[in-house]
Amino acid sequence: MKKVGIIGYGRFGRTLADLLSIKYKIMVIDNNPKIGEEIEFSSLEEILECFMVFVAVPIRSFEAVVKEIANYNLYNTTIVDVCSVKVYPVEIMEKYLPKHVGIIASHPHYGPDSYSPFRELKTTLCKVRDTYNRFNELKEFLESQSIRIIEMTPDEHDRVAASSQGITHFVGRVLNESGVRSTDINTLGFNELLGVIEQTCNDSWDLFSDLQKYNPYTNEMIDNFVETIENIYNKIKEDAN
Repeated sequence: MKKVGIIGYGRFGRTLADLLSIKYKIMVIDNNPKIGEEIEFSSLEEILECFMVFVAVPIRSFEAVVKEIANYNLYNTTIVDVCSVKVYPVEIMEKYLPKHVGIIASHPHYGPDSYSPFRELKTTLCKVRDTYNRFNELKEFLESQSIRIIEMTPDEHDRVAASSQGITHFVGRVLNESGVRSTDINTLGFNELLGVIEQTCNDSWDLFSDLQKYNPYTNEMIDNFVETIENIYNKIKEDAN
């Protein structure tokens, strides 16, 4: 059985391990391994001997991790990121990883709270540097688990994600911070809004902040969104007069 390494065993690292263990032997490493976990932790050197290594760390920690692993002998290895943004991690991997190292950029469009083999799931894949022809194997495995693959460039991904994932997390946080809560007269639409709050606010503030900070198109999305809210609010006040 082929070995796959995972650097970072947080909430999504666990989800990723569960998925990949269907076909591969999983090896993991984490800076703060929790005692009692049902998985054996390995050294970084052992992890980097795997034929495919997933880096599942917070976006803000991504550069430091890539710089560290670039110091090892990464022969016959393909590095796969799972960041929710794509331009930034691709630039980091291309900058620090030696030319012979394979690079695949990915964004699983699901997380610990939304992953289920019974849901329609999607993953974006970007073939950055497929040195060892691992792209098709990863794609075929994910498709075998009923995960639809979307191929696009990192820039195309971030542009689209800013107006989909970015706005979903932004709205979820705004609703939560404004005190929106369930009532006895919820409509179906309102229940869906509560679902957005639950889905987005279970993630850490750091993840939310990183989604906004590291996507080059997010600020434009937020500015347009806020401006539209102000325009609609002003029309309501005009109508009231």
